[in-house]
Amino acid sequence: MDGFTPHQDRRLALVSGGSSGIGAATAEALAGIGHPVAIGARRIERCAPIAETIRAKGGEVFAHPLDVTEPDSIEEFVGAAERALGPAEILVASAGEIEFSPVHAMDPERFLRQVQLHLGGAQRLVHQVLPGMLRRQRGDVVLISSDSALAPRPWMGAYSAAKAGLEAMAQAMRMELEGTGIRTCVVRPGPTATGMGTDTDPQILGPLLQDWTAWGFFRHMNMVPASDVAAAVVAVVSMPRGSHLVLAEVQPEAPVRPPGSTA
Repeated sequence: MDGFTPHQDRRLALVSGGSSGIGAATAEALAGIGHPVAIGARRIERCAPIAETIRAKGGEVFAHPLDVTEPDSIEEFVGAAERALGPAEILVASAGEIEFSPVHAMDPERFLRQVQLHLGGAQRLVHQVLPGMLRRQRGDVVLISSDSALAPRPWMGAYSAAKAGLEAMAQAMRMELEGTGIRTCVVRPGPTATGMGTDTDPQILGPLLQDWTAWGFFRHMNMVPASDVAAAVVAVVSMPRGSHLVLAEVQPEAPVRPPGSTA
């Protein structure tokens, strides 16, 4: 344990995809334990009520437009956040969206869009943020993945491929950053109650659910609340210096069966 200084009470957290879902819940959770947070999203107008909620509870927050597929947007977001709140010590890459389609039927540009968003976007963020963390020899990088990275589902080939790549990147980063004071962690949610995918055409959802059921991906209806994924992020970055929680998978608990039931 020699050589590890404790975490500071105040650690700036950058959160991409902060306008909704896991990103918004994570920003609120980190602010709730005393960290200033900078939330970035394309839909910047949706960040306003989240920022108001954080401030109403005494938290410190900064909101700024962010498109993780655009390097200039990332540079502007990180620069503005650090000028406002100080150097970043936590990065949570949670920006994402999903489009359901069989792999062969998806337009190649839309397929690559998923990869650019979930994998390329995370790499662009670490490319921008890591130099500062390396100079200071401290920091936490949290990459939000999905259990579909290990168990791809039908109609989610692009998303699953991007998340599998994200986890491979995280593993490489852990090896490359060993001994630098920077920890890289994957938070891997199972089915989570967010707005992602809710605008899908019902004509697609029907065959999708049939295929998920046939392949064993639809055992029960319970989903993880976004706030519980955020709690996993808090646990990861709150680990004392000298310890490294490299993977946190969060799955929904199945409904409790009545006594004596075998169904």
